Amino acid sequence: MSMWVLWLIAAGVLFVVEMFTFTFYLLWLSLGALAAALVALVLPDAWLLQVVAGSLLALALTFFTKPLSERLRHARGFKDTGTEIIGRQGLVTEPIEPGRYGQVKIGGDTWSATSTVALGKGQQVIVVRRSTTIIEVERWGDMY
Repeated sequence: MSMWVLWLIAAGVLFVVEMFTFTFYLLWLSLGALAAALVALVLPDAWLLQVVAGSLLALALTFFTKPLSERLRHARGFKDTGTEIIGRQGLVTEPIEPGRYGQVKIGGDTWSATSTVALGKGQQVIVVRRSTTIIEVERWGDMY
């Protein structure tokens, strides 16, 4: 099997796994593997160049993503709807156990959620924190 095919398979696998993590780190590795596949297509015997090209692209994307996203977040007109979720009320749709994820419906959106206490299906909760894709909730009424 040709080296470019292996790089292409690695890029595809990393891309699919990225769709489940929402972090962008595996996306950058996937694009690095894609760059390595392109180098392998042109120079099939230069495996070291393939690795270096893929690594450099993945590292560059990783280092420049944060400053770019910060600049975009502070641009006029940018509105992060995720920060508005803190303090909103929701409904548990899948039970939450301490240390495990459950699901909470807030408005029309369903979020993965954690809690320090066990929460059953149908309980009302309030959002107290938000990370990238996970929210932390407490039982409605415990805060007040």
